[in-house]
This record gives sequence, structure tokens and C-alpha cells, in this order.
Amino acid sequence: MNQSGGSSVGNAGHAGGERTFLGHPLGLYGLFFTEMWERFSFYSMRAFLVLYMTKAMSFAPGHSNEVYGAYLGFVYAAPFLGGILADRLLGQRRCIVIGGILMAAAQFTLATHAWLIRDQAGTAPVEQSIAITSIFFLGLGMLSAGNGFFKPNISSIVGSLYEQGDPRRDGAFTIFYMGINIGAFAAGFSGQLAEKYGWHWGFVLAGAGMLIGQVIFSGTTHLLHGRGMPPAKAASAASSNAGIPKGVLVALGVILFMPVAGYLMANPKYVQNLALFVAVPVMIYLLWETFRGTPEERGRMLVIIILCCFSIMFWAFFELAGSAINLFTDAHVDRNVPIFGELKASLLTASINPLFIIILGFPFAKLWVWLDKRRMEPSSPLKFALGLTQLGAGFFIMYLGAAQAGTTGKCNISFLVLGFMLHTTGELCLSPVGLSTITKLSPARMVSTFMGVWFLSSSLGNVFGGWVGSRTEHYGFDVVFKYIALTAVASGVLLFLLVPVLKKMMHGVK
Repeated sequence: MNQSGGSSVGNAGHAGGERTFLGHPLGLYGLFFTEMWERFSFYSMRAFLVLYMTKAMSFAPGHSNEVYGAYLGFVYAAPFLGGILADRLLGQRRCIVIGGILMAAAQFTLATHAWLIRDQAGTAPVEQSIAITSIFFLGLGMLSAGNGFFKPNISSIVGSLYEQGDPRRDGAFTIFYMGINIGAFAAGFSGQLAEKYGWHWGFVLAGAGMLIGQVIFSGTTHLLHGRGMPPAKAASAASSNAGIPKGVLVALGVILFMPVAGYLMANPKYVQNLALFVAVPVMIYLLWETFRGTPEERGRMLVIIILCCFSIMFWAFFELAGSAINLFTDAHVDRNVPIFGELKASLLTASINPLFIIILGFPFAKLWVWLDKRRMEPSSPLKFALGLTQLGAGFFIMYLGAAQAGTTGKCNISFLVLGFMLHTTGELCLSPVGLSTITKLSPARMVSTFMGVWFLSSSLGNVFGGWVGSRTEHYGFDVVFKYIALTAVASGVLLFLLVPVLKKMMHGVK
């Protein structure tokens, strides 16, 4: 990385005299640690959420999978609204603070629920009333609302630290991405704590992590030099056409959203039906926009739609790490590791993937650059195909482990580790190029719309994944993992066959 003036701390000459560290504005590092702690908080509760529902709340495994999928569906859909509110009214900074406060409050709400249903051992279920169960789902609703405010806006500020065309931008997002995975890796230890000493401690630790992130953000906002402020013409106190201050309308909307989202998560079948009602008109609208564009725009937009459809499938299967794979690890993986003793399922399923990301992220980035210099870098559709194929291979490894374990036995932990390694290499092929591909292929009038569609595809994938994960209760892990493997590999092969056609439709865009 570039250094200014031969020192690790200097001034960015083309960034208004901003001080830098290792060639990057100091504001980047405040955002790095803010995001790291937020991801620690998010992945901490995700690590043991399904186990908490099945063991502490006595939910059936199938229902727990579907609730988990519905929750992540809201988590990935809400940022679309959060981004709009930041751009038009609140600004990124305010959204990050609002989101952080909501998520911290949500984690402590979940800790309260866990405390109320604890016994003296801290983990066994007791008879639960509807009112107490409502506290749990209200906490999930608060988390999805908070994530909607927080997630899209901290990434936007990272991008705003650099002028258009600044060669340091890609390196900045690599650093930022590493912070995400360090936080996610550490989150697994919250799961270990929760399973061993009491579920409420896991939620408390997640809430504390979120508060630490907020303190760091508040203490480093001066390093952002005015970035992330509300739009000049948008004052939250300004009145709407009805004469009500816009800030009040936003607050009322959030207050309404949280219990409604919680209620829908408690009834995940409603969320699955809602996903279909949303997806069909969105697809019709996108096709209408596509076929009224120029021939070049039409081809590129069709490629986006096709890749988003494959993306839905990828994330539906990939995110089973927190649900079906978590339950499989808990019941059928021998988790006794020399020196470390017994590792909890939540630690393994939360930490293996980000550990591989940390190890393999830079080599993969270097690999794409090396291939590009030799004009051998795969196109975006081919990277998607490689990602799906490796995901399927990972599930095939897990299928072998599930088949070895049978209905009552256990398999060696190596099946889990190798499966996650293949999931990670698949993620590194698909995930980093997704947003980049959307921005390159979208016509200028549709960039924001297609960015929203990309996030919506992740949301739909997670809702669908909840349904897929629930099938393990009836058919067993081995059968479901086998069919996931076959579906993912077949989809990868199909996309591989479509690559020449898709490249032609992209009209020169890589």
C-alpha cells in the first residue's frame, strides 16, 4: 500500500490535506473497527440463534430453520430502505448511529428473553407465555430494522473517502472486508460462551460489541471531514405534505415496522408467501424496463436478471451455515479436538468460514490480478458458475459426513472443515464480483434499482433457504445435503454453458 512522504502517517495530497496511515485516510480505520464490532455483534447471535430456538425455546428444528430464514430475509431487505432514507433525508452518519442503537437494544432485548426463560443451569427451557415469546420476536424485528439503517451506509462512507478513479479505493475495501471477517471469526466465541454458560451471556456479549462499535464511531467521526452528513436540502425537521415533520414519520415507521416484522418472523410461512408476492411484480417490472431499453442495455440488463436468479440459489444454500449445518454439527459431528477439547457447534459454524476468508482473501485477489495481466481472468458469469460448483462440492463433502454419521452416529470434523473450505472458495469467486458487475452492467438510469434488486436477491435466497433447511427435519441431513449438492453443481454447469451467450450480451463489459 502507498505511504505518504515515506512515513506511515502523512497527508493525502489530493484529499484536502487529510492525514493518512499506510496510505489511507485515518477515517477508514475508524470505520474498519466500527464495522468489525458490528459484525461481531451480528454474527455472535447468528452463531447460536437456531440452537437457542431449538434448545431453549423448544421450537421444532424445521420451524427454527424457517424462522431463521425469515429473519435473514428481513435483514437483507431492510438495507434497501435504509439507503434511501440516508440519501434523501438522514445522511449516512445518522443512519449508522440509529442502526447501532437499535441493534444494541435488540441484543439486550434478546438477552432479557433468555434470562426470563432460564433455569438455574441457564440453558434449559421452561414454560413460556405468548408475551414472553413476543419479546424474542420483537428483538429480531429490532435487529432487522437496525441492520437496515446501518449496513448500506457505512460501506457508502468508505467509498466516499476516495475520489472517483482513486487507485486506493479497491485496497480500502479489501481492508474493510478484512475487518468484517475478523469480527465474524471472533463471533464464534460468543456462541461457545452462550452454549456453555447460558444463552443470555451470548446476547449480552453481542450487545456489548455493538456498543463498543458505536463508541468508536462517535470518537472518530471528526476524521470523516464532513462526509456522510444529511443532504443539503433535506432537514429531518422539514414537514411532509401532510404537515408532519419527516423525522417523526420515519420514527413512526420504524416503531411500526419492528413489531410487524417480528410477527411475520413468528409466522415464517407468511414471509415465504410475501417473498413470492414481491418477487413476481419486481420481475415483471424489470423485464418491462429491459425491453424498453436500447439493444445494448437490453442485453446487459438480462444478464443482471439471470445472475441475480443464480445468486438467489447460492445464498439460499450458503446461509444454511447458521441453521441446518449448525444443527447437523451439533448432533452429528465429533467436535472433540486435541488440545482444545470439545468445541461447540456455534463456534465451528460461525468461525471456520471467516477464518478461511482471512487466509484466502488476499491470495484470491492477487490471483485475479495475475490472470488479468495475462488476459486469462474469468468473466463475471464464469466466476458465478465456479462459485456455485464449489458450493455444491462443499455440500457433497458434508453429505458424505452425514451419510457416515447416519441417524444416531457422528462423523469426523474434517468433513465439516473441508466442506466449509469449498464454500469459502465459492464465495470468493461470486460475492466480491456481484456488486461490481451490477454497477458495470446497469444503465445510468437504473443503477440504484438494480443495486436494490441485488440485495433483494440475497433476501429472497435466505427466505428460500429457511424452507430448504426445514426439510432436514423430515428427510434427514444426508438426503437434503445430497440434493443441495446436485442442484448447485447442476446450476453451475448450466451457467457455465450459458457463459458464451452471456458474454456476448454484456457487449464488452468483463
